[in-house]
Amino acid sequence: MKYFFVPTFLSLLIFVVNLKGQNTVGLLSYKPGQAFDGYNLLYPHNQPHVYLLDNCGEIVHVWEDELNFRPGNTAYLLEDGRLVKTKRPAIIAGDAIWAGGGGATVEIVDWDNNSLWSFTLNNDSLRLHHDIEVLPNGNILMISWELKSAQEAVEAGRNPDLLTDGELWPDFIIEINPATDEIVWEWHVWDHLIQDYDPTKANYGVVADHPEKVDLNWDTSNGADDWMHTNSIDYNPENDQIVISVPTFNEYWIIDHSTTTAEAAGSTGGFAGKGGDLLYRWGNPATYRAGNASDQRLYYQHDVHWIRDFINPFDPQYGKMAVFNNQVGDDFSTANVVSIPFDMYEWVYPMDGNVWGPSTFDVTLTHPDDSSKIYSTGLSSVQYLPNGNFLICAGRVGYSYEVTPNNEIVWEYITPLKAGAAVSQGDTTLSENSNMTFRLNRYPSNYAAFDGKDLSSQGWIETNPNTTFCDELLPVELINGQEPLRLYPNPADEYISLTLDGALAKEVVIFDLLGRKVGTYQSTPSETFHISTAGLEEGIYFIRAGNSKAIPFIVQH
Repeated sequence: MKYFFVPTFLSLLIFVVNLKGQNTVGLLSYKPGQAFDGYNLLYPHNQPHVYLLDNCGEIVHVWEDELNFRPGNTAYLLEDGRLVKTKRPAIIAGDAIWAGGGGATVEIVDWDNNSLWSFTLNNDSLRLHHDIEVLPNGNILMISWELKSAQEAVEAGRNPDLLTDGELWPDFIIEINPATDEIVWEWHVWDHLIQDYDPTKANYGVVADHPEKVDLNWDTSNGADDWMHTNSIDYNPENDQIVISVPTFNEYWIIDHSTTTAEAAGSTGGFAGKGGDLLYRWGNPATYRAGNASDQRLYYQHDVHWIRDFINPFDPQYGKMAVFNNQVGDDFSTANVVSIPFDMYEWVYPMDGNVWGPSTFDVTLTHPDDSSKIYSTGLSSVQYLPNGNFLICAGRVGYSYEVTPNNEIVWEYITPLKAGAAVSQGDTTLSENSNMTFRLNRYPSNYAAFDGKDLSSQGWIETNPNTTFCDELLPVELINGQEPLRLYPNPADEYISLTLDGALAKEVVIFDLLGRKVGTYQSTPSETFHISTAGLEEGIYFIRAGNSKAIPFIVQH
């Protein structure tokens, strides 16, 4: 018995030493049996390329761009393999409108990176920024700033003391048809204002009586021209509605997309009959004089979206709103899910008295080990995955991780760039803002865009990569004659899963290092068999199914 285990144990010692080698960038950890299988779309700041990574952190595809461009800030992969991305010139000196998140161009490229379409809006009075949304009909919603002079702002009712930059950039949304290059729909916040500062100016009224309007003098940025800083946009085709994240108001707003452009400029029309007025707003009722600081729930949030993509409609989270809550604490951020109280029969979002609810989140997540690890004052994203896990990206530190409903981290990745240049594996000099990553999104491995595509490894973003690191985390596969045995995850915490030969039942035996049986099981006649490891102490074990060779595995609780 000792003779049998000695050579296997020596090889396992090498396995353990390699496994404990700590990556500092790129893939940090991975539990394949618990992580959602897919490919990660990454568009880091301070460089022009869009990367598609497998769960081992290896590049499987890249859409390169010229070095004089930067993200503007998002990219989306369509089912047909086309990539829709935003970008801007790297040099912004002399631009009439510029603030963080600024864009300029929306471009569509095919899988082979051939440019198919491009639209640019960046001039003395208008500029695209932050995010886009591709609609089911192929049209694209875009967020833009529109410059208003100090005189225009004052005439609309803006307090002159809140014009420290001498002008104001309210946001508006345009919908472009790429087939015709036409703007086919618009919505402007400037058409839906309320103010109680100057009764001699436009939009004067009682703010508290008009929660569907936007208080022109709500200000959290000391009068900066970038008044709203809308940083995300999403679309719900079931209701034909749009949600935008407005971080300077600490709210997200829902508006009706079923209107015409003329109706969107007024307060009638559309399915809801309210034109372009706000149908719903949530996160900070103080903005419409219906609450105070104790009622606030959002804090400079990002990535507000309906949970719909790749999700079964019967999933309990389907249709709820996900959000990355950036500045909820002095040194931590959270990812949240909140229900939306939509009455589909009345086509309204009912209020509780004079406030739109709910008052609490359904889900609140932070880092299970160290809450400060995902503190990010800006950027960032959260994605609910089909297996019930959440994929969270803390944008300012370029750190992403996947967490299970039991709050267990099953995948971690650090964007391996410093000011846009690749860093070496082992580098420990990355700090806040050096590897900024606006978002990270995972597409399922069976996503239609990947059909027939070569997704083999093309290397790593980081230099001097640890090329064997992920191999040590992947399931072990040993073949003895006609009997393959595959085990995952390894190391194991709560369970191990065995993929057996065909659908034959087998006796499965677990041994400790001394060759003693610590468990005997009769597998069920199926290809995959699960065994709980909850009763095993941490350490090294071997498992054998039928006449297969013994496979080493580690238990780490």
